[in-house]
Amino acid sequence: MEEGKFLEWLKQDGDLVKEGEPLFTLESDKAAQEVEALDAGILSLCGDSPKPGEIVKVGRVLGYLLAPDEAAPTSCEASVPPAASQGVSEPQTGPTARPTEKPSRTAAPTAPPGQEVPASPRARRAARQANVDLSTLRPTGKGGRIRERDVLGARVATTPAPGSLREVPITPMRRTIASRMVHSLNNTAPVTLTCRCDATELVTLRAQLKAAGAAVVPGVTDVIAKITAGALLAHPMLTARWDTERLLLPNDINIGIAVDTDAGLLVPVLRDVCTASLTALATQSRQLFESARSGRLGAADMQGGCFTLTNLGGFGIEGFTPIINHPETAILGLGAILYEAVALADGTLTSRRQMTLSLTFDHRILDGAPAARFLQTLRQRIEAPVAWII
Repeated sequence: MEEGKFLEWLKQDGDLVKEGEPLFTLESDKAAQEVEALDAGILSLCGDSPKPGEIVKVGRVLGYLLAPDEAAPTSCEASVPPAASQGVSEPQTGPTARPTEKPSRTAAPTAPPGQEVPASPRARRAARQANVDLSTLRPTGKGGRIRERDVLGARVATTPAPGSLREVPITPMRRTIASRMVHSLNNTAPVTLTCRCDATELVTLRAQLKAAGAAVVPGVTDVIAKITAGALLAHPMLTARWDTERLLLPNDINIGIAVDTDAGLLVPVLRDVCTASLTALATQSRQLFESARSGRLGAADMQGGCFTLTNLGGFGIEGFTPIINHPETAILGLGAILYEAVALADGTLTSRRQMTLSLTFDHRILDGAPAARFLQTLRQRIEAPVAWII
C-alpha cells in the first residue's frame, strides 16, 4: 500500500485520545478500516491535516497527540519516507484495526449541500464525485440512510443532452477489481468444466433445518461450501498455488465467497470450513456478508482463501465462466436450481431439482482429468449431502 483515501476523523481537534482508541478511518483498495492510536494524548489537527476524501501517502503526518500544556504545531510534515515507494503494509500513523462504517463527523469544506443528511460514507463520496445534493435524494437504507445506489440512481435519472455522453467515475475499488481480473487472465491458463447435478436432497436438507426451527438456516452456498471443503481434502491440488519453481499447498481449507455489493465485488473468506459446524459456518458467512454490504469488511477478512465459490443462481443464471481469484487455482460457479424432467432407470420420467456446476481451474497446475474427478466427487456429495456434512 502506497496511498489511501482518508475518510474521516473519529476524534475531534482537542479531544483526549486513549491508547488503542479508533482515531481515523482510511480506505485502501477494497476496504475501509479504522486506525487506532498508538499512544494517549490530546489530538491536535494542523491547517494541512487531511480532509475527508483526500488521498494521503504512506508516511504523511496527519496530526499530533500532545501532552497537556504542550504547544500545538502550526503545520504537519507532508513528507513520504523512502520505504513508502517500495510499498509497505500499513500507514505509519497506526495499525489496521476493526472495520467500520460510521457517519462522517467532519465535513469537507468542498462537500456538496446536504452533507449532514444521514448517508453512508460511500454515498457521500459518490455525491461529491457526481455533484449530487444528498438532501434531494430519497433514502432506501435503514433508518432513512442514503446509500450509494441512491446517488448513482440520481445520476442515471438525469436527462443528458441529445448525443452527449454520460460520465461515470471509476472508483478505486472498480480499478482494483479490473486490475485483478486482467492479472488473473494474464497469469493463469484458465479452463472451465461444467456438469449437472441433482440438488433435490440439498434443497430438502435446508427445508428440514428450517422446519426444525434452526436459529440460523444455512444457505445453499453455505452447505456447498461445507461439502466443497471435504472434496478439496480429497483433491488437494485444487487448493495449490503456483510459486515459480514449486507448488504451495495450504494447511487449512479457507473458502472465499464472492459477494455483490453496491461498491463492487468482494470476496470475504470463511475460515476452517472443514472443522466448523454447518451452523457455525452459516453464522460466520452471514456476518461477513453483512459487513461486506455495509462497507465494514476489513482487509484481513478477504485474505487467506485457497478456493472461491460464486453463486449467480439467484439471478436465474444456469452456467457461466467464472474468473479465477488469483493466486488461487480454481473457482466454482453455482447456477440456478430448477425443476427439470429426469428419466429414471426404468424409463419413466419424474421431476427433480437440477443445478449446473461451473469449475474454472488453472491448467498449469492440474490437467483436465484431475479437475473432472474433483467435479465428479463434488457432484456425488451434493446429491447426498447429509452423509458428507455429518
